[in-house]
Amino acid sequence: MHDAWGCVTLYSSDTTKYLIHIHLTAEGVVEKPDVVGAIFGQTEGLLGEDLDLRDLQRTGRVGRIDVQISSKKGETRGDILISSSLDRAETAILAASLETIDRVGPCVAHVSVESIEDIRVIKRRKIAERARELLTSYFNEGSIDSYGLLDEVRESTRIEKIEALGEDKVPAGPNVLESDAIIIVEGRADVINLLKFGIKNAVAVEGTKISASIIDLCEKKTSTAFFDGDRGGELILRELLQVADIDYVAYAPRGRSVEDMTRKEIVKALRNKVPVEYVKDQYFAGGEEEIRPETEKKPEITEEKVPVPVPVAEKKGKTKSPDRPGTDQGEKPGKSLADHFRAIKGRHIARFLSLDRTVVKEIGINDIDTGLETIEGEVPGVVVDGEINQKLLDHFVEKGLQYVVAKEFRGIIKRPLSIRLIKMA
Repeated sequence: MHDAWGCVTLYSSDTTKYLIHIHLTAEGVVEKPDVVGAIFGQTEGLLGEDLDLRDLQRTGRVGRIDVQISSKKGETRGDILISSSLDRAETAILAASLETIDRVGPCVAHVSVESIEDIRVIKRRKIAERARELLTSYFNEGSIDSYGLLDEVRESTRIEKIEALGEDKVPAGPNVLESDAIIIVEGRADVINLLKFGIKNAVAVEGTKISASIIDLCEKKTSTAFFDGDRGGELILRELLQVADIDYVAYAPRGRSVEDMTRKEIVKALRNKVPVEYVKDQYFAGGEEEIRPETEKKPEITEEKVPVPVPVAEKKGKTKSPDRPGTDQGEKPGKSLADHFRAIKGRHIARFLSLDRTVVKEIGINDIDTGLETIEGEVPGVVVDGEINQKLLDHFVEKGLQYVVAKEFRGIIKRPLSIRLIKMA
């Protein structure tokens, strides 16, 4: 059944974002209740509590399951439609979990995801078509804003420049192959948003499965991962770090999508990117190995008519050394975190570092709580010769620190995404 927009009406139009199309084949005769029972039964507990299908449906984040099947010559075939108001990554994970179903009732079954339809895209396309009709039919008199039309034309030409790379046809900006650096984002909409602001070297992973094309690009180019500030973005980053050679990680604001960010927010996030060594221990428990020395290369961001330049690749051996309090302690800028950790090992102190990793202040580990209030200026990180507990970690988060280096983290129950925990032996 379809409504006036041509969309399936099994979902709530004010909340649904995506529609999952699934094809089912069963080697035997089964009924609709058998299919629904198999879906709930074989996915229960598979993805944890946050993505449990029953809870998602009870809270309205997943719509009802529509099953259309028929049996012929002892075989059952048909389609399953499931509406989702989750984000793209969560929807993709949910859809992939359904492909693990291998039996329906007593019969062997095969389930495959045919497509995931973006309901909003369909609506926007219909709105655009209707708007064009209204524009030509009802605005016969008066003038049209020429600047608005020019901007629309310019943006459409930028969008048309999106390319499909490799056998996987991943969406990418026009300068990905030529640039020495790339920015890896979640989807096509993110590439379009960056392209709108003149950033032409972005490429999209398009789901949680990282394509061979992106893995190959990461081996050849300086790569920066830039995903949405939600659980889905974290899951994609976790997988990307396992399979690809990533150099830097940039973070979108909490709860924000890259496709919705403004030019100023994008530039700020890319400028504040951190080396991948800072984040690996956050995602991979038991990362006991020492942090590798950070490379001095930084990704170039190809822009078009953007007045404020985004940092480009620095020459090897060059490190910015702004004047900051605390550099009089004899530490040269550019030291690695491993060097700082070795320097304080056995001294039972905490060393607070500036952006260029010079020493801002050293405090005894028993005086950190009171000493935090006396630190001035921008201090992104701290290296501690001791253990970090939940209370101390919360103080660091309140102070706005971006990373903590310590030899042990104990009793950490709440682990904020805004700070990286780096463990060193």
